[in-house]
Amino acid sequence: MSEFPVVRMRRLRRTPALRALVRETSLAASDFIYPLFVTAASNQRHEITSMPGIAQLSVDGVLEREVASAAELGIRAVLLFGIPASKDPTGTQSWADGAPVQRAVALIKKSVPDLVVMTDVCLCEYTDHGHCGIIKDGAVDNDATLDVLAKVVTSHAAAGADVVAPSGMMDGMVAAIRRALDGAGFPRTAILSYAVKYASAFYGPFREAAESPPAFGDRKSHQMDPANVREALREAALDVAEGADALMVKPGLPYLDVLRAVRERFDLPLASYNVSGEYAMVKAAARNGWVDERAVVLEVLRAFRRAGADLILTYHAKEAAAWLRETPGDA
Repeated sequence: MSEFPVVRMRRLRRTPALRALVRETSLAASDFIYPLFVTAASNQRHEITSMPGIAQLSVDGVLEREVASAAELGIRAVLLFGIPASKDPTGTQSWADGAPVQRAVALIKKSVPDLVVMTDVCLCEYTDHGHCGIIKDGAVDNDATLDVLAKVVTSHAAAGADVVAPSGMMDGMVAAIRRALDGAGFPRTAILSYAVKYASAFYGPFREAAESPPAFGDRKSHQMDPANVREALREAALDVAEGADALMVKPGLPYLDVLRAVRERFDLPLASYNVSGEYAMVKAAARNGWVDERAVVLEVLRAFRRAGADLILTYHAKEAAAWLRETPGDA
């Protein structure tokens, strides 16, 4: 009879303490960036039907309480999306001094000064046609859009934003933004580029939250083809060369292979966006009793970290941070 193998992999899985001791991938509230939707309305928390637990927040005590509770849970950064009072073809409210994002930045930096404030930089929430840039002859004009993005980022930096995050997938956007920031006296403002953003079907609930569905056509001319991965590395390389301080892959779960490929190629801080459709699916399944929400969420978030993400943008940020605090062994 052959001798039983000396190696028993189960030895280090026997107890929660042993499993935690040898765990390869950590997960903490400080890994999370919490996306927030800020609105021009007053004294309002408008729940988003397709994203249970997430709401449009007015820039007053409503937003202040939300960011304070996030910071108390150990979350160190938020990402702001704006819903303006009015829209027009060129998205002029995206750079207006009194617009929701600019007001929100100032409020957060005053009320929770240690919180890192990031701002999404795109025109889709601000244009009446819902596209990510200026429309000319029925299509998004890349270079005309860059001129507008320069105005947006300088207004965000002037309000106090720590990081601007361009998401429109315009060619040359990082270089244009870096020039604009430096030229306006904001050389310390960092750029987290949505370097790899796919034309995904997982954005549906976000478009309800940000009130930004395109009035015609789609965004496939500038967002990436979901079939491509080599192209993702070219996109990331261009943004690195143009001066990006950090990179992002969006969406998250369907693109873990892309996240890993970007991680292995570049040394910059890397973020993954756990997008609205991924969030909504988990919430729907949990509400029907089909999955254990807590277990699924933590497993999903750990997958991003395991694939190479340093940072995770997630609508689950507050609840995940609370779960990790309740049961530190899950980290």
